[in-house]
Amino acid sequence: MQETQETKLWTKDFIFVSLINFLLTLVFYLLVVTIATYAIDEYDASVSQSGLVSGVFIIGALIGRFICGSIIDKIGRKQLLILGAVLFIVMTALYNVHVGVGFLILLRLVHGITHGMASTAAGTIVAQIIPAPRKAEGISYYSMSTTLATALGPFIGLYMLQHTTFPVIFVLCLILGVISFVISMILKVPVAIKNTTKEPAQILEKKPRISIKNFIEPKAVPIGIIILLLGFGYSSVLTYINFYATELNLVTAASFFFLVYSIMALISRPFTGPLMDRKGANMIMYPAFILYAISMYLLSVTGSGWLLLVAGAIMGLSFGNMQSATQAISIKESAPERMGLATSTFFIFYDAGLGLSPYLLGYITPYTGYGNMYAIMAGVILVTGVLYIFLHGLKETRRRKLA
Repeated sequence: MQETQETKLWTKDFIFVSLINFLLTLVFYLLVVTIATYAIDEYDASVSQSGLVSGVFIIGALIGRFICGSIIDKIGRKQLLILGAVLFIVMTALYNVHVGVGFLILLRLVHGITHGMASTAAGTIVAQIIPAPRKAEGISYYSMSTTLATALGPFIGLYMLQHTTFPVIFVLCLILGVISFVISMILKVPVAIKNTTKEPAQILEKKPRISIKNFIEPKAVPIGIIILLLGFGYSSVLTYINFYATELNLVTAASFFFLVYSIMALISRPFTGPLMDRKGANMIMYPAFILYAISMYLLSVTGSGWLLLVAGAIMGLSFGNMQSATQAISIKESAPERMGLATSTFFIFYDAGLGLSPYLLGYITPYTGYGNMYAIMAGVILVTGVLYIFLHGLKETRRRKLA
């Protein structure tokens, strides 16, 4: 009976923290598809300004993750989650304050910081809650909350954009933020595991030193580089799929792209998580690199709605699982007492990929067109697969042979 309790995954607190992550991410994606239109309609913002209003949130999230990575284990994981949730609510309430587009940009930046704080705290807490033998499976199920929000957020946002007003949209986001705060208050977080193997000299030495290790977990950097490059491809789809679909007269099919993506990711998670725990990350990652590249290639040559949706399904099966697999790797590679820093480091790289891609590809797309841009992304994914072999794949193979 005790063994069953120690390996139980679907606890009340696991469900609570997954729900918090879902609500915060839902607000993020709901606003992503509406805030640029809001900036143009309400503030007469230029196209470049509206793009900044939308994208600066990710920059803020990066700052938030970077900051909380160094303080999360000092002030407490639940405390940071509650603080992030409270500030998240305050920032959401300020969207109805009309001052100017400059204020809106600043608000989006600070709102992103609070999201980075709260989501990093939630990711660290869930990694602490999940039993060690089921770590990959638990992370896989937890990241399903993000996948579901990725599908529902844009759908709800676009629907409300057509049928209601911006104040109503912001009120809904505020309600979702309040619910996440209430859940965070009743969430029970276990005491973090401390490293007790330090030498006496290390214990006595308490001089504070400024080090990059206070902000970044070095052992999570290799897989962080991989998710950064993989995020480039996915962000290119998030940013340009509507423009590409308009060009091909496939707007109706494109509206279902992320829904199909999410369905495939959700269906496959119950199988890929346990498989990774039993067989290792390479069993998931190697086929996923190939499938991810194929999905990008199909996007580059598509001329029909059904092929566009097939590309979305394959992308959900591949990149949808690579997100959770790489996050699990970053946590497994790091010491338990640096779990918070590892989670923060992972999302810093992931957000950097999502945030940098639109700006960098914006210089390439006018010369290549959207189709050729996606073909280039397919090549980038395959090169990233080779890089993965040397940064992690070979090491994991050797480790499993010794086990």
